[in-house]
Amino acid sequence: MKKKIAFIINPKSGTIDKKVLPDIIEEEIDSSQFDYNVEFTKYRGNGSELAASFVKNSYYAVIAVGGDGTVNEIAKELIHNNTALGILPIGSGNGLARHLNIPMNFRKAIQALNNSEIITIDYGLVNEHPFFCTCGTGFDAYVSLEFAKGQKRGIMAYIEKMITGYFSYKPQNYHLQGEGIDLKSKAFVLTFANASQWGNNAYIAPQASVQDGMLDISVMSNFPVIAIPSIALQLFTKTIDKDLFMTTLRAREIKLIREESGPFHYDGEPYEEGKEINVRIVPEGLKVLVKKRF
Repeated sequence: MKKKIAFIINPKSGTIDKKVLPDIIEEEIDSSQFDYNVEFTKYRGNGSELAASFVKNSYYAVIAVGGDGTVNEIAKELIHNNTALGILPIGSGNGLARHLNIPMNFRKAIQALNNSEIITIDYGLVNEHPFFCTCGTGFDAYVSLEFAKGQKRGIMAYIEKMITGYFSYKPQNYHLQGEGIDLKSKAFVLTFANASQWGNNAYIAPQASVQDGMLDISVMSNFPVIAIPSIALQLFTKTIDKDLFMTTLRAREIKLIREESGPFHYDGEPYEEGKEINVRIVPEGLKVLVKKRF
């Protein structure tokens, strides 16, 4: 009996032409294994509505076609259900897909679906809002907000916001409490990681695992301009946790207290959050399709 799967495409994600994607899916998907349908989201939140309907109809998997924000919108409707998440990454960062070794080439990612198996991974909650890759505040939340305001998409647009944002962003004081942790610090970046990277192979939490039941917390203090090249190198060589300006913590649950409300991001999507933020990990809450290991 064929497995029912659905592809949910975010037409605003990334920079490639979305009109051709259904044809590529038809060319590459193994129709002997899967009965499938394709939907395009029409507005923010529509991905969640569509995913919920597929769960209700007992679909084997729902495939998020987009970036980490699209993955978040869809995956939060799949937690603690038998319907698995698949990912065809076409976003700007694709952090969770990269962590799971899903190919960045669209055709190869579909081919990997044809030869996939289900694993179960953890997810996080920020004041009960799910995230699956990373969340946080500080400079990365500021850049996420500026990126969301702009019309351009893709990695170059994101880098442009990072460069211009460095000179205008003002770090805050933060207080982290929980599980033997009591840290007060003025931080430039404060990231809570389920997976190991922000995206584009920038590893903010190199030791993070999506199956260990723990948050990896990366606290980067303010640093001078002269340190930017070495920090960038460490992000892309999985050694940022060794940097002089970085403090790394691990916990199952933690409270963040900050000076004022402001930007926060879940999987790269910016939101406003208050002064007190509770972050925790939920073990083994989401089924995900990955390429068969054997």
